[in-house]
This record gives sequence, C-alpha cells and structure tokens, in this order.
Amino acid sequence: MNASKRRAIYETLQSLNPHPTTELEYSTPFELLIAVMLSAQATDVSVNKAMRKMFPVANTPRQIVALGEEGVTEYIKTIGLYRTKAKNVVATCRILLDRYDGEVPADREALEGLPGVGRKTANVVLNTAFGQPTIAVDTHIFRVANRTGLAPGKDVRAVETALEKFTPKEFLQDAHHWLILHGRYVCKARKPECWHCAIEPLCEFRPKTPPPTE
Repeated sequence: MNASKRRAIYETLQSLNPHPTTELEYSTPFELLIAVMLSAQATDVSVNKAMRKMFPVANTPRQIVALGEEGVTEYIKTIGLYRTKAKNVVATCRILLDRYDGEVPADREALEGLPGVGRKTANVVLNTAFGQPTIAVDTHIFRVANRTGLAPGKDVRAVETALEKFTPKEFLQDAHHWLILHGRYVCKARKPECWHCAIEPLCEFRPKTPPPTE
C-alpha cells in the first residue's frame, strides 16, 4: 500500500470520527490504568459495568489497597481472570504509593514495571491519559492493519512498528482509536462488513464480503 492510500484511509476515518477516544469509562489517569488492566481478555462493556460499582467506593491507590484483593475481587468477579487481575491491581497500587506518590507515571518503563502492565496497556495509558502518540496493537488493530494492507506484520510488535513508520505524523495520536473502533464494529473478525465500510475502496482485502441477502 502506498503513502497516498494510507493517508486517504486516515482522512476517511477522521472525517467519520474527528475526536475518537476509548470506550472505557474513566475520569483520571489512575482509573484508566485500572480499567485497561482489567480489560485484557474482557470486553469494555464488562469492565465499565464493574467499574461503575467499584470506582465510587475506591478510585485511588490507597482506597484500593484498603479494599485488598478479596474486596477488589468482589467487584470484578464478572470479568475474566479476575483473581489474577485483583492481585495485580492491588500490587500495582502499592507500587504507585511507594514509588510514585500515588500518581500514574507518564513513562513507558515505569508503567511496564507495574504488575499486570505490558506494552499494550502502557501504550493505551500513554496515548489516552497523557496524549503521547503511541499505538497499542490489540487483536482488532492487528487484524485491520494486516487485512487492509495498511501496516502488515507477523506479530503485534511488527504491526506496531509498521504503523508508527507508515502513519502520517498528524494522525498518530488518534490512529489507535480509529483502528480499534473500525475493527470492533466494521472489519470484524469472522466476517468483515465490507458492504458498509467507508475505506473499502482503499482496502486491499480480497474477496470483499458481499452484503447479506434478505
């Protein structure tokens, strides 16, 4: 795919959604960090539902440490891998209190040093909470990047590198959100809905999925 096509894809996605953001509900960088940690192998809907109950009770590192693992578990037991996640959330909160005065660091190395925080989670927090032009490659973005020809890669790190290389600078900040939403609602895993895809004329996927018959 050439540079003009890539630019046209981003321009199209921007025209449809000028100010994209995460579907996770949060009001502080800390709330976002916790929500993203919980979202691994879970839906944003399930995380939001749980956090609407937990955050009014505990939405700071100190409050969550006071809840403890069992207390956190009670709020997140509808989310996959909840016991491991509860352990990591409490451990992360202790580190935030001990090393960072209870604040979320705006630094990749520091974030990735927190229990349960990998590169993808760090990228989401850096991008969404701190306005850094990172691209967190999840299953949706990996699929869209490869399927469309936008930034092919054999693994998530290769796709991340390709997206950072090929995405025009002015679109880097929002690219993550545009691509994840496109993968979630249009370029779906089992059957891409090409018949109502705004970037279909620019996409290299073949054969295109026809519209469903009545």
